[in-house]
Amino acid sequence: MTSLIAKSVTVLAACAALNASAGTPAKAPVMPVTEPETLFDSVGADLSVAYDSRYYFRGLWFADNIISSFINLSIPVIGGAAEDGAGSLTWGLGGGYISSLQTPFQNAAGVNTRNGFDYSEYDLYTSLSYDVGFATLGVQYQYYGYPDTYSGTFNGVSNAAGDAELGLTGAHEVGVTLAIPLGAFNFSTGYYYDLTINGQYFQVAADYTYAVNDWLSIVPAIQAGYGIDYYTGTRGPTFAGVATQSSGFTHVLFSIATPIQLTKIATLTPYVAWNFAGSTRNYMNATHDNEMFGGVKLSVSF
Repeated sequence: MTSLIAKSVTVLAACAALNASAGTPAKAPVMPVTEPETLFDSVGADLSVAYDSRYYFRGLWFADNIISSFINLSIPVIGGAAEDGAGSLTWGLGGGYISSLQTPFQNAAGVNTRNGFDYSEYDLYTSLSYDVGFATLGVQYQYYGYPDTYSGTFNGVSNAAGDAELGLTGAHEVGVTLAIPLGAFNFSTGYYYDLTINGQYFQVAADYTYAVNDWLSIVPAIQAGYGIDYYTGTRGPTFAGVATQSSGFTHVLFSIATPIQLTKIATLTPYVAWNFAGSTRNYMNATHDNEMFGGVKLSVSF
């Protein structure tokens, strides 16, 4: 009898539980909310400001003690963010401004002075880069503006007035590039055609990143260039009567940079470099053929 009562109580309790459960609607599973992807969530931006004790560009000296600032944008076209890897196509846009602070200059009387010499430059460029997996291919266009002319000014007068190359106030070029990353080692090469003077320039470069710790790296690098009728001063009066060369090696540049990761987005990069002038530069540079210089850059990436 006792066993029968116990069993009855158990059955009644189970029925009550079932009835209670049946009267309560089941909760729908909560689906994760996916934020819609927008263009500017994946656009990369880099802002930088730098100081260089000497300004060498493709082996040619332009000025001393310069300040420069640049902005670069990376806009995904195919494959989302630029770091998506093979198959991604990225559109690059950028610009910058360069200006000398004080540059020692020898005037007509042969006296070195820090007053009167000015050099400034603004750059505008756009590019497309495509990641093919083992390398990145690129095409680009760049405009160079020279408010003080290509050779700078002294007391407001161009140092190469009337020169078809060295007295220019602007030039533009197109180029194709190839970059190959091999772990911590990077190799790059490029070909550039100047549409203003119809000159050609070839460049190869390599660097290696040695990570000292989470915030400090050491990056040795080498760069070399070769020009064909590329800004050698052979098309104007500036080097009239001087034994010049219209084509040949422009330079070899060795450098060591030490990027310091200050925050997640800010990097400070001091560097030292050694420029070796080539056969198309050593008679043009108003400095020593081979010399050391240095600088520092602060960049912020978003």
